[in-house]
Amino acid sequence: FNEKQGFLARVRILPSRKTLFPILQDVSGIIKPGRMTLLLGPPSSGKTTLLLALAGKLDPKLEVSGKVTYNGHELNEFVPQRTSAYISQHDLHIPEMTVRETLAFSARCQGVGPRYELLAELLRREKAANIKPDPDLDMFMKAMSLEGQEVNVNTDYIIKILGLDVCADTIVGDQMIRGISGGQRKRLTTGEMIVGPARALFMDEISTGLDSSTTYQIVNSIKQTIHILQATAVISLLQPAPETYDLFDDIILLSEGQIVYQGPRENVLEYFEHMGFKCPPRKGVADFLQEVVTSRKDQEQYWSKKDEPYIYVSVTEFSEAFQVYHVGRNLAAELATPFDRQSSHPAALATEKYGIGKRELLRACMARELLLLRRNSFIYIFKFCQVAILACIVMTVFLRVKMHRDTITDGQIYMGALYFALILALFNALTELSITILKLPSFYKQRDLLFFPAWAYSLPRFILRIPISFVEMGMFVFLTYYAVGYDPSVARLLKQYLVVVLVNQMAGGLFRLMAALGRSMVVAFTFGSCALLTIMSLGGYILS
Repeated sequence: FNEKQGFLARVRILPSRKTLFPILQDVSGIIKPGRMTLLLGPPSSGKTTLLLALAGKLDPKLEVSGKVTYNGHELNEFVPQRTSAYISQHDLHIPEMTVRETLAFSARCQGVGPRYELLAELLRREKAANIKPDPDLDMFMKAMSLEGQEVNVNTDYIIKILGLDVCADTIVGDQMIRGISGGQRKRLTTGEMIVGPARALFMDEISTGLDSSTTYQIVNSIKQTIHILQATAVISLLQPAPETYDLFDDIILLSEGQIVYQGPRENVLEYFEHMGFKCPPRKGVADFLQEVVTSRKDQEQYWSKKDEPYIYVSVTEFSEAFQVYHVGRNLAAELATPFDRQSSHPAALATEKYGIGKRELLRACMARELLLLRRNSFIYIFKFCQVAILACIVMTVFLRVKMHRDTITDGQIYMGALYFALILALFNALTELSITILKLPSFYKQRDLLFFPAWAYSLPRFILRIPISFVEMGMFVFLTYYAVGYDPSVARLLKQYLVVVLVNQMAGGLFRLMAALGRSMVVAFTFGSCALLTIMSLGGYILS
């Protein structure tokens, strides 16, 4: 109903019912390198929108005023998707791959960024100063700067930092395949991004479905990474435990699309005491902050100015008071000072759309498809057996040493045998539909993160399906051709073989297209069934 109403409004038949709905209002701030920032706020406060805006991944349909800058550069001056990384609360990975393989593929696609240029500059300066580098450190830095390697030392480094070494060679798994635990999967999602050159991480509700102990371990791992690599992290958590809260350096408190507080963690309680609200001794600070600014009924219990009557303080009043508080004034002064672009290194911001060249991207995706082909070998072995069994059935049903061509009945048998072969070629490719749909979530995630373009993902799948199609259809045609009694000419045999292979390839491409268009099993199978019925109806056999 809403879609129809929207269509009628677009063609001016009905008046438009669109209304302006502000998500974020007057949001300004600074995220500094080498510091962990906790983003707090109730649901629907605009946390996800803020993180997407900072990562340069906002929906283009949204109206945006203001700008986001990195080191003084606006988002259209570089490629924000490769400079920063937005990490969703959903862990989307290919279940058949191991933790090490997942991270290695990510590192290979993202490239080494400016590491090679920085190493070359370092070697030049060491040579000019006649400094002999430490052999182990020199070897490590050179290994970190190698591009396009299937096995990268940076992968092992990140695995060690995140504590994934105990499950490095375990498959990721999913709801149907036993694999790593939920906490390890969360750390893998983080590692998939920090293994690349991106040094600004925006993580959305990474504690979803995890206990407080696991959340603490993950955040602690990220903290070590951020401080060691001098990266930047903004992490959104709903209700962090006190020990997790203490790991952060800065706090951003967001409510109703407005920033209530942004600054050092040590000053946040001082600010709220200045406003007349005090956190009880055994109360978690994160819970206290959210209850004070979001809950009208809970706010009064934290009122500390007993000599003054309590008056409800709204989010807008909190936000306005923060602007005149000393932390807010310092922040405003920093924002008023233009950032000196010359002080940042040119390599800090990525300007190339992809981390490696087209040939390396194709090789990386081809290697991954070969790996998945081996992991899913049972499917193809089963299909080979299925084709062999069906070929035996056809041999018995249409068993003739020589095909007769004298009557209409003989022609119908002849057409029936051919029609069955083509229908088999169509249905044999139906598995592409479900396989493609299961891989779509991880594909869309990695495509949006600019790991690879769509063609680099699709082309290896198409190429690797060709020999499989030749083997499957060859098994059927070579077993049934002479048993059915077709023309004994070898040329006719090869022509039929080629036609059946082409039909199988066409069906595989068609079902992959249906999966990409439908994006869900129900819709895609509906489209696929409709396409099959159309092809079967127009195939000519019904008329004959």
